[in-house]
Parts: sequence; C-alpha cells; structure tokens
Amino acid sequence: MNRRGFCRFVGLGAAAVAAPRWLRAEEKAESSAGAKKPNFIVIFADDQGYADLGCFGAEKIRTPNLDRMAAQGVRFTDFYSAAPLCSASRTALMTGRYHSRTGIKMVLNARDKKGLDLKEVLLPQILKPQGYATAVIGKWHLGHTPEYLPTRRGFDSYFGIPYSNDMNIDPQAELADDIVLREGMTVERIRTEPPKKRWVPLMRDEKVIEYPADQSTLTKRYTEEAIRFITANKNKPFFLYLPHNMPHDPVNASERFKGKSAAGPYGDAVEEIDWSAGEILKTLQTLGIDDNTLVIFTSDNGPWQHLAPPLHGGKGSVWEGGMREPCIMWWPGRLPAGKVCSEIAGTIDLLPTFARLAGGQTPQDRPIDGKDIWPLMSNPEGAQTPHEAFFYVTSAVRSGPWKLHWNKAGVQLYDLKADIGETKNVADQHPDVVERLKGMLEAYDREVGATPGTKNKPGEVKVKPMGRAPASAPAKKAPKGKPTK
Repeated sequence: MNRRGFCRFVGLGAAAVAAPRWLRAEEKAESSAGAKKPNFIVIFADDQGYADLGCFGAEKIRTPNLDRMAAQGVRFTDFYSAAPLCSASRTALMTGRYHSRTGIKMVLNARDKKGLDLKEVLLPQILKPQGYATAVIGKWHLGHTPEYLPTRRGFDSYFGIPYSNDMNIDPQAELADDIVLREGMTVERIRTEPPKKRWVPLMRDEKVIEYPADQSTLTKRYTEEAIRFITANKNKPFFLYLPHNMPHDPVNASERFKGKSAAGPYGDAVEEIDWSAGEILKTLQTLGIDDNTLVIFTSDNGPWQHLAPPLHGGKGSVWEGGMREPCIMWWPGRLPAGKVCSEIAGTIDLLPTFARLAGGQTPQDRPIDGKDIWPLMSNPEGAQTPHEAFFYVTSAVRSGPWKLHWNKAGVQLYDLKADIGETKNVADQHPDVVERLKGMLEAYDREVGATPGTKNKPGEVKVKPMGRAPASAPAKKAPKGKPTK
C-alpha cells in the first residue's frame, strides 16, 4: 500500500504546518445554530471486561443502572480501547491519536518523571475555548509530576489517584499542609523510607491530601465529588472525566457493597461502579440537564483477573478480550433508546466527536486517528463506521469483519462477525484478505512506528498475551495472579 492509500484510511490529513491553527476563532467548526452546548461525561472503568455488565451478558454481576442506561440509549458491541494497557489507552482517549504517535509507553509508574508529551493537545484544551468547565475525578496515569498533571493540561481541577492503585507514592510528591496521614505514616517517613507497594496517594489538584489513600472509599468519594462538580456547573457547559480506579487490582469496595456480589470482590467493585453511574444519572435528571448531557460508559482495557468470554484473551493482549470494551452512550432525546451499534468505533473517536458537538475543532497541525462518530451514535443501525481499519498496536488490524494477527506465531485471520471468539484461523481460505491487511499493518508501522522503546518488526509488539493461542500456534498458558504491568 502506498502512502496516499494509508493516509486515506487512518486519516492523517494534511502535513504538519508551521503554526497551529486549531485555536483560531474563524476556523472553529460551528455548532448547531442557537443550540446550547452539550455537557460531556465519560465514565471510564479500569480493567473491566467486555461481559461484566448485565446488558453485555454478565450473569453473576448485577448492573441495573448501566443496564437501564443501555435500554435508554445506545449499546456499542464493537467498541475498542486503542491499547491493551493503562497509560497507552488513556493517551488515545485524551488525544484522539494512537499512543505510538505520542511517545507514551504502555504503562507509567511512580518512578517515571515523564508523562504524556506536553506538545500533545488534549480534549479539555479543545473544549476550554468553547466555555467548558473541566474536571478529572479518578485515575489520571499520564504523568504525576506537576507539569504533567491534569491542572496543567486543560482541566480546571483534579481529585484522585495519579496512577494505578497497585503502585506507590513518589517520595518527592508535593504534600498538602493539612494532609491526612494513615497507617502510622509521617511526612518524614514518606520522604525517607522506601515506598510501600499498593499504598497510593490521593491528590487534589497538585498536592497529596491523603496517604495512603483509603481505597475502599474511592468509588464513593469519586461519586460524591462528581456530583458536586455537576451541581456547581449546571448552568454552563462542562466536561467531566471520571476514570475509576476499580476494578483494577487490588479491588476494593465500600462496606455497602463489600461481600454482596456473587462474583466475589471483583463483582463488588463493579456493582459499586454501577451504583455510581446511577447516582450521576439521577443527579442530571434532578437538575433538569439530562437532555443536554451525553454520558458515555466504557473501560480502558480488558480484565486482569479473568478472561472475557465470549471474547478471547484479556488485559495486555491484542485479542478481542484485551481491547474490545463494553460501551454505552446515553443522551435522552438526542440518541435513540434501546438501539445497538455493531460498527467499529472506539475511545480514540471521542475527541473529534466531542469537538464537533461543542463547536470546536481538532488540531490541524498533526495526524488525528479518531473519527467523528456522531452518525453512528444518532443512527446506530443505519450508519457505517468511518474507520477503514482499526489497529491493535502494531500486531493486529481489523477492517470490516476481518481481523489479522501477524506475529511470531505466524499469520492468523478471523472473521469476527462469524467468530467473535477468534477460534478458527481462516487465513488459508482468504489469501487476498491476508495480503490486504498485511499491507495495512506494514503501512501503519512505517508511518507510526513500533511501540516506543522497542525494536519491533511489524506484528511483534511487546505485550504479554493472555488466554489460549489459536489452533495454528503453540499453546501458551495465561498468566496467573497479578495483572500485566
């Protein structure tokens, strides 16, 4: 495939220009004439599997609020994160770009002193010029030193854990004067003792306000904080990004939910997230702003604790179970109720879609891989995906129903419409499809490059596979215990 063809299907657009144009008022896309700008809420679970909601097939986990949200909105069955691990998938959501373009590695930790490149334009930086109030409540994971925190990247406020809840504290983190210290901790101990794993800091804006954070209260406190933000901004457009820490390991739930799920602690955590979503929808309805608020629920990648049937694989893999996510979109009066969209879409599409709905414009000086998916949202059973191809890092690609894996095990081709579990390799039966998709992967690798910090060839991304291997490859055991880092 030549460069022109590649640009057509990943949407590179024009070459970089000398000066950014995306903030020029005269070039901003216009919203509907006279229409009030919509509010946006993105509820982002951490490591939650495709089939962990009732409306996606869960039998042991109760999610009545999210099920009701699906009944009143649109359920997306072929919705993807853009990476199988935490930081990379969040990068794509915030920038509308595949993470390999941005220099972010798969997972940042408390030892990293860098974060998402400061030259990247984030979603709130597009919405702020349109008059939006913006907040992050929950897990950030795009850099924890001051210059990379949400308050330096277009968000008005931040409350949450700066990375995964199985990590630790940066001994040099800025501490609030009135910090709440638990478990016998002192400021001196924070500064001088080796950090303890799974003891993480709770931050407000740029300072640690509690250490170690009481993780059993996180979902409840995030929900209360979210309701305060929504209420305070009910009379102006707002963007609330609510990335929960749960059900990432170590899973936690408040006393109200602990021990209540038939699916154990993991189920407890998911059921509390469902409660949280219900409280947010209830608040919107009470304030009378539900008809002007788009609420999206999805997850960052597949589950760590279990596989995700009917999908194959889980967190850290480019099988469907690692990157296909449950997704529900709710906007009373604007989105049709009880509909299902089976077209390809993903978190990478939220930035251009929100920009369009808010009357803003995506950056014109860099490639944006996401697409405006409003046609899919508003006409889920009639519109077609704007993606000719979707890339699972650099080792797999989907186009239409076809998914190609190209790695050390060889080439595997699956028809996802007929075989959602990726159980039957049909590469030998469709050599023309194999060659077409291999060409896409090669072009993508040349344009975007392999995962930063690696020397991968096309199809050799360094993420740990989970679950069974296809029949054409040697079987590998799924990792036990702790999740892939």
